[in-house]
Amino acid sequence: MRVLIVEDDAALGLFLQKGLKLEGHQVDWVADGEAGLRHAEEHRPDLIVLDLSLPRKDGTEVLAEMSGRFDETSVLVLTGRSSVEERIKCLNLGADDCLLKPFSFHELTARCRALLRRREQFADPVLRHGDVELNRMERKVMRNGQLVDLTVKEFSLLEFLLMRRGQCCSRSELLRDVWQMSPDAGTNVVDVYINYLRRKLAAASVDGDLGYSVIETVRGEGYRMSSGRKSVNRVDVLPVSAAYAGA
Repeated sequence: MRVLIVEDDAALGLFLQKGLKLEGHQVDWVADGEAGLRHAEEHRPDLIVLDLSLPRKDGTEVLAEMSGRFDETSVLVLTGRSSVEERIKCLNLGADDCLLKPFSFHELTARCRALLRRREQFADPVLRHGDVELNRMERKVMRNGQLVDLTVKEFSLLEFLLMRRGQCCSRSELLRDVWQMSPDAGTNVVDVYINYLRRKLAAASVDGDLGYSVIETVRGEGYRMSSGRKSVNRVDVLPVSAAYAGA
């Protein structure tokens, strides 16, 4: 999962980042409230671990500004403020849980897992974009009511793009998060699999759109889900013979 740590204590921030990475998560760390809000807006993490005593914007200010804007993100508040009223205030502002400092790292990770289990239990398992539907529970993709047969890696790629719909996903992000490869790996596997997806989505379209009405190329940046049509540049459509077989 994608985790954002907002903590101004550098030693604690680095410790949490390293520990959660060892748990298998993708973890970013910022040191003030304004940077936390900007990062959350750009990257939409699954979980924010939020300190209250922050420079620029206090943790309670961050919670207030997040209200109604980040419903898909869980928030675990870390605080040295021991009053019950303070914790109630955080929960009323939208925090999902509060953990008092000092704390056990094992307790923190257990609370993180519990928050994500709770969110996944009640989250809509179907991701929708235009006429495309991806059901994460049934591992099934439909377009125009037709089943689109995808491999495991194609499904994971489309799922990632749908989770980030409205945002551009860079090739380095896709390599890191979908393939668990180094962002610097010298491979065109992302472009090849985007091509596979486009072809399969096009087969279920009503007008042979080559998949461009679903997945759009952002020149020099990467790919994103697109609700509008774009003109097709044939350079983007790789021949099957150019496909990279690794995944």
